[in-house]
Amino acid sequence: MSGGSVSGGSGTGGHAADAVARVHDVFDRIVAVDRPEVWITLRDRADVVAEASAVEPSLPLAGLLFAVKDNIDVAGLPTTAASRSYAYTPTEDATAVARLRAAGAVVVGKTNLDQFATGLVGTRSPFGAVRNAWDPTRISGGSSSGSATAVALGTVDFALGTDTAGSGRVPAALNHLVGVKPTKGLVPNTGVVPACRSQDCVTVFARSLGTARTVAELMAGPDGVDPLSRADQGVTGPVLPSVPRIAVPLPSQLEGLAPGWAEAFGRAVGRFRALGHEVVEVDIAPLLDAARLLYEGAFVAERYAAVGAHIEANRDQVGDDLDPTVAGIVLGGAAPTAAELFADQERLDALGAAGRAALDGATALLTPTTTWHPTLAEVAADPIGANSRMGRYTNFANLLDMASLAVPAGFVDGLPFGVMLTGPAFSDRVLAALASAFAEPTVDLLVVGAHLRDEPLNGQLVAAGGTFVRDARTADDYRLYALDTVPPKPGLVRVPNADPVSTAGIAGEVWRLPAAGFATFVAALPAPMTIGTVTLADGTDVTGFTVEPYAVEGAEDITHHGGWRAYRSQTVGAPA
Repeated sequence: MSGGSVSGGSGTGGHAADAVARVHDVFDRIVAVDRPEVWITLRDRADVVAEASAVEPSLPLAGLLFAVKDNIDVAGLPTTAASRSYAYTPTEDATAVARLRAAGAVVVGKTNLDQFATGLVGTRSPFGAVRNAWDPTRISGGSSSGSATAVALGTVDFALGTDTAGSGRVPAALNHLVGVKPTKGLVPNTGVVPACRSQDCVTVFARSLGTARTVAELMAGPDGVDPLSRADQGVTGPVLPSVPRIAVPLPSQLEGLAPGWAEAFGRAVGRFRALGHEVVEVDIAPLLDAARLLYEGAFVAERYAAVGAHIEANRDQVGDDLDPTVAGIVLGGAAPTAAELFADQERLDALGAAGRAALDGATALLTPTTTWHPTLAEVAADPIGANSRMGRYTNFANLLDMASLAVPAGFVDGLPFGVMLTGPAFSDRVLAALASAFAEPTVDLLVVGAHLRDEPLNGQLVAAGGTFVRDARTADDYRLYALDTVPPKPGLVRVPNADPVSTAGIAGEVWRLPAAGFATFVAALPAPMTIGTVTLADGTDVTGFTVEPYAVEGAEDITHHGGWRAYRSQTVGAPA
């Protein structure tokens, strides 16, 4: 399983040492990226070290560190739902968290969100607006803003969010992540602060589909406490028909996308056709009409039922601890009558039947995940209008009991673009199979110097969508030189048939990048650095950093140190 897993080493001692190093890497990175608005509560580093060291290495998530949206309980940590006045400290983990900890994953902390999970922008919090991982002038997407951004910045391996209107999918699209929104009830909501109790889902953000789906499967299953939890009724064997049929919206239903996004969606559709899938246009008007009911109809009353009493009792905190936009939406939920709610339910039933008829015979519906990626300033200028544009393709899924999966689909003007597969209840594995075939090609890249995890240029790899895969060493006929560059970095050169200086090769790391991110990364590579094929100690070849031969003339040969970190640690006065 890729996506940041840690090798357990040999024996318990090896695992413990790796676990400790991994925790320190994560906490050091949290400091380095300097995004305090991502977190509401961070655990003490020593506590995380102790828990990680005690994890049994054979567990399926051993070595993985995760973040939890702060409307999901973690025992001993405050649950705030982004409101200090609402905070309480649970004595037990939410069911989803408990199952992941039992599988070996370790919680790092609690993340920021649109208050009471009300919003798709990530700016509605007294703990600060969460900035996008790729462009800090733009929104992260919400409500699971902190969770998505924590993963995108490389500070955790995966994170939990929640999704009522799209909160587990929109932030994934805007941060180049996979976002899994399971069928309602597959993951129990025990220990989750409700937004709309009957519509909420616990979701997963990860940098790889494999990690995201593994986490989702491990959380699933009734817990005997949540009355809405249910067993999976989906297929467990081969899941795709010989020729999957992909439904896409009519061209008119794609109007209003951000510049370049319609073309990016067209390329995604083309990739599904290239896989041999049948692509058919369908009229999704019933789904889009259902989407509007979530906020524009009487269903908003369920938000008032969840936290309305708290906001009523703390009206003096509106504008301070309580976000004014959120308070207005929730308090507005007191207005609809029971008759209006039943009328909207009847309307929803009709729209659901029409939507199912439109998608009859389709394996899944493919849409853009959202419609645009606004700046923080644009959302501040029109908080309601800007937010309403975000949920065009997401709002209907939970109302109509559908599963959904958001996946990266490239970049537009240097920013992530994502698409979404949606299907009927319990189609989760079908969607995953489609996404797996569609997933963007990746490139494994060996780094040996300034792009290592604790080095100053590592952020470039993370920004390009890179994920740490494993430690590695080159074959023993490579030499490493200290180059005169800023920041300091080494140059790797192969010298065939020369006497080996280091019989162990040169230490490095293998990172996995999406092809588009790799291309962007390489395009910005300064001379004299180059990209070539590097042979590893195990005989396999991987793409890696090398250097033009002229650059090592007169440079210090540091091969005998065995790697850049060892050289830096042994060189007196080496810059940090």
